[in-house]
Amino acid sequence: MSAPAEWATGVPAIAVSIQRTVRAMGAGRAARSLAVINQPGGYDCPGCAWPEAAPGQRHRIEFCESGAKAVAEAAPKAVIDSAFFARHSLDDLRSRSDYWLGSAGRLTTPMIKRPGADFYEPITWADSMVEIGRQLQALDSPDQAVFYTSGRTSNEAAFMFQLLARCFGTNNLPDCSNMCHEPTSVALRDSIGIGKGSVRLDDFVHADVIIIAGQNPGSNHPRMLATLEQAKQAGARIIAINPLPEAGLLRFKNPQRLKGIVGRGTELADVHLPIRLGGDQALFQLWNKWIVDGGDTQSGFIDRSFIGEYTAGYEALTDHLRTIDEQSLIAATGLDLVDIRAAFALVTNSKRLIICWAMGITQHLNAIGTINELTNLALLGGHIGRQGAGLCPVRGHSNVQGDRTMGIFDRPEPELLDSLERHFGVAMPRHAGVDTVASIRKFASGSAQVMIGLGGNFTRATPDSDYTEAAMATAKLTVQISTKLNRSHVITGETAIILPTLSRLDIDTTSHGEQFVTVEDSMGMVHASHGVLAPPVAGMHSEVALICDVARQVFASDHPVEWADLRENNDLIRDHIGQVIPGFTDFNRRVGQPAGFELPHPPRDQRVFNTDSGRANFSTTHVASTAETSRHLLLQTLRSHDQYNTTIYGHEDRYRGISGDRKIIMINPDDITNLGFHDGDLVDIISVFSDHERSVYGYRVIAYPTPVGCAAAYYPETNALIALDHHGPEAQTPAAKAVPIRLELHLPDKSVG
Repeated sequence: MSAPAEWATGVPAIAVSIQRTVRAMGAGRAARSLAVINQPGGYDCPGCAWPEAAPGQRHRIEFCESGAKAVAEAAPKAVIDSAFFARHSLDDLRSRSDYWLGSAGRLTTPMIKRPGADFYEPITWADSMVEIGRQLQALDSPDQAVFYTSGRTSNEAAFMFQLLARCFGTNNLPDCSNMCHEPTSVALRDSIGIGKGSVRLDDFVHADVIIIAGQNPGSNHPRMLATLEQAKQAGARIIAINPLPEAGLLRFKNPQRLKGIVGRGTELADVHLPIRLGGDQALFQLWNKWIVDGGDTQSGFIDRSFIGEYTAGYEALTDHLRTIDEQSLIAATGLDLVDIRAAFALVTNSKRLIICWAMGITQHLNAIGTINELTNLALLGGHIGRQGAGLCPVRGHSNVQGDRTMGIFDRPEPELLDSLERHFGVAMPRHAGVDTVASIRKFASGSAQVMIGLGGNFTRATPDSDYTEAAMATAKLTVQISTKLNRSHVITGETAIILPTLSRLDIDTTSHGEQFVTVEDSMGMVHASHGVLAPPVAGMHSEVALICDVARQVFASDHPVEWADLRENNDLIRDHIGQVIPGFTDFNRRVGQPAGFELPHPPRDQRVFNTDSGRANFSTTHVASTAETSRHLLLQTLRSHDQYNTTIYGHEDRYRGISGDRKIIMINPDDITNLGFHDGDLVDIISVFSDHERSVYGYRVIAYPTPVGCAAAYYPETNALIALDHHGPEAQTPAAKAVPIRLELHLPDKSVG
């Protein structure tokens, strides 16, 4: 344990990138892969969804440390064959760490666990499809099947996956969006008419003020730091709102520049507000109240022309804000009033304001209310449809936004279903399906029997781990289409099938030649991704091919969808997408351009708001009271610097000064003393919910600059503490940043699992 870092990236990031990729891939494969990552004609980084600059403005090295780790994870030299599964029983695999499972190598052989067996055994590709088809056709209802996707899948695979599910007769299409940015989609759809952000990458260099709320870009999307550095050099001021001081927002040492190698780098955040967990809604509402109460004194910020022409609900908002006691809002933030006012002065002096947020905002009980309040702030100043301004939700997985655009959603719009029906001549199911939380309930109740997972790590990414694992064990069949081994492969149904698939880095050659796929980044740019490495073994199939093979097994040979042709030809899939999904007309030609193409965004492009009112809607929200007890803390689960979502790359949380141990809990020193513990103690963490207590054991206490009353620990290990019903309304995204806990001194005779 060392002190938290005060800067991010620089030479250590370069060294780690080289070390990890060469160790996993070999020097030649690593060099070949990193040379073309995020470049025209190359492949899209399998890490985050931060966009690239226009082709002529990109660096030759257009990746970060996190991206290099993702590449090393996606294409290692090590492989897993049938002999591996003969050596390791399921009981053995369940006893292994997430890091061990992920480090075992690339999956290469289709495997099956048969009823009652404790080992996977080989199965042919053809026989695996026969078994999947048999079990799907044996269901009493299509709604007994659940089709889950990860945001790393391509647009082409996502489109075919939702088509498979809907032709089968269900909208049971949960995805990883349900676990992260679903509140963003819900809130923005209601307020501005589209569930996506309204900024382009170029807007950052024109912004006066950039708010970064609930984000740790230094670890989670480091290329954003270079964008913030450019904005800072152009005169922008940056406000960081986050419970923890994150090194990347303090000072950035850009490895692309000499100053980043040998100099001090660039200080980014002008103000850091160490917000109390859940206090963001109160902060934004307080600022909105001050703006409204200030009237003429805030006339430089309020855009009355924009409000009058493009918005609805302004009077209701102002009436509501004037009734609110500002002292209760200040108390809810846990912040010093001087710091709140300093940040407010920056905001209200701006003509071009960008507000960015990530899961530190969305994984709260009040997530939708918080996003509504930050949207209110943007609308008050007219910061939609203006260069250098807008709303910027920063997505996680590299194609999670494209996943939704392609129709992966349990509550599809009627227009999508109408378009699919017209184009393919197949009746589409009209009833709502289930999202991630509801699908777990569905398996637990016995009303779901088959799970097909297209990537991801469902049982590890979800909350209430014991409940979820028990629910998934009731399934008749679980199918994992995967590149690497993870926990979801060993928490199985009665029958379990592993279908290895090509990664984004692998060359996919079919009877129609070499195929490529496409992705959509956080800002609505769609571009191509070309594999560059030979597959780990011959005979492996793409995600698209596996989806089509399942469909060919399930549906009759005269099915209206030409599954056999689509299996071999991604161009043909894109032709279909272009005729079904808005914004993708002439898809194949447009995506052939070096930068790809931009999807339409009516609020940004024309200040058109496709809401029920036909305008951008202000919202009135209510901030819940924040009652405290002397025994309880509020826990946020978060990533270390050495992981991406549930994928554990290593055990070095370098920027937080934590090494070699993931079973830690970060607590304010005053709380440690007040609770009767000491720095370094081993404790058990118990979450406090009304149904029953949930525990994890043997966590090391680390004194850390968290807000008083707040604590932090790594997921997925602490997902076990989150009750399945601990989520906000509408979106059902687990409130992983607001888990009420208490601590007990760990006793040696207790479980350390």
